[in-house]
Order: sequence, then C-alpha cells, then structure tokens
Amino acid sequence: MKTLAMKIVVSIIFSLCLIPALFSQAADAPSSHDVNYAFGVLVGQSLATTGMTYDLDVVIQGLRDQLDKTKKPLFDAEKAKQIVTQALQIAQDKVNAVQIEKEKGYLKGHSQVKGVVTTASGLQYEILKSGTGTKPTAADTVKVNYVGTLVDGTEFDSSIKRGEPAVFQLAQVIPAWTEGIQLMAVGGKFRFTVPSNLAYGAQGAGGVIPPFATLVFEVDLLSIEPAGSAPETAPPQ
Repeated sequence: MKTLAMKIVVSIIFSLCLIPALFSQAADAPSSHDVNYAFGVLVGQSLATTGMTYDLDVVIQGLRDQLDKTKKPLFDAEKAKQIVTQALQIAQDKVNAVQIEKEKGYLKGHSQVKGVVTTASGLQYEILKSGTGTKPTAADTVKVNYVGTLVDGTEFDSSIKRGEPAVFQLAQVIPAWTEGIQLMAVGGKFRFTVPSNLAYGAQGAGGVIPPFATLVFEVDLLSIEPAGSAPETAPPQ
C-alpha cells in the first residue's frame, strides 16, 4: 500500500492530468478564467488533504517558475517529488505518533475496567456469555457472527447485517481473531478490544479503519466446522 505521502503526490499529478481531458469532453468550452480557477481548485483540494500549512506566495512562485519557459525552477520535477514526499512523510509520522499515544492511553484505561482480561499479546477480552462446547484450535475452521466497531462506536463490519455468519480458518485471519477465538467455547460470546498491532496496524483497512486504530469486536462462536470444509465468508484479513 502506498504511503500517504505518495498518495498525495499521485493525487496532485492525476488532478493536473485529468483537467484537460474533462474540458475536452465538455459541450461548451469553458472560459479561460474558469479553466485557470479549476486548476487552482483541484491543486488546492489535493494540498488540503495533507493537513499541512502552506506559504501560498511560495507555492505560487513555484507555479510561476515552472510555467515560465524563461526561468529555471529551483528544483526539477524529480527533486520536487522527493522533497514533497519527505515532507508529507514527516507530517504523517507526527500524526501517527499522536495516534499511537492515544491508543496506549485508551488501552491502559480500558484494561482497568471490571471484567476485562488482558493477554500477554495485549489483546483484551470480556466474556459476555460462556460457551459450553469445544474450544477451537488455530487449525480449525469456525462459524461466527460478529460486529466490528471503532472505539467511538462507528461500525465498519457486521456479519449480522449481511445476514450470513462468517466462516473461516482461524490461522487465516488477523492475529487478534486467531488468538481470541481460541479462548472461546462454542456457544460463547466475547467482546474483544484489539490493539492495532494485532489488527491492521499502520495501514488501516478498507478505507474505514484508520491507521493505528483500536478495534472492538463482539463475537458469537456458533460452531466448529467439519475438517476440510471450505470457508464461505470471512472478515477482512
């Protein structure tokens, strides 16, 4: 997966390349003013997603120098990309550091809630209902119903809403699931609070799970499937 820095660079380049194609398809040619303003809007939109602040006079000077064929910009395009990528990566690292500290604080506080057990890996779980059946191993295929949310309650996945339990081999899902569901007996229901390093880490997932996100899953272990049964549906891996 591309870093945020590279995504922004690609986004800016794509925006600039796309405008002429869009205008060429228009029924009525836009005015020169509109064309110039549109370029500014899309470049500004790309810059705004970085969360950085800019000296617009210097940004405009860079544009002028690049467009003025009588001048040589301070940097060629390759050097400019390197500088932008480095700056954006530094900015992203600062955001990540804040999120990591936020996660540590949340997990520390949550670990002190009555009924919460923290394993050696850092996985936290609560027993909502004790099962009476067999406990699975990592080699088993299981059937579960589950709901996944961020710690603020934002739901990002639910087998219940899909109307179909998830079926998967425990060895093939995120580490928190592999570890946590082995603690359950069939018929049980647990709530797992999952540190990001046991889930999707610095990358996040699916456009809805941000980097370094602590996740919460409520899981019902419905059954252990027969050996060799093919997984039908599974949570994100």
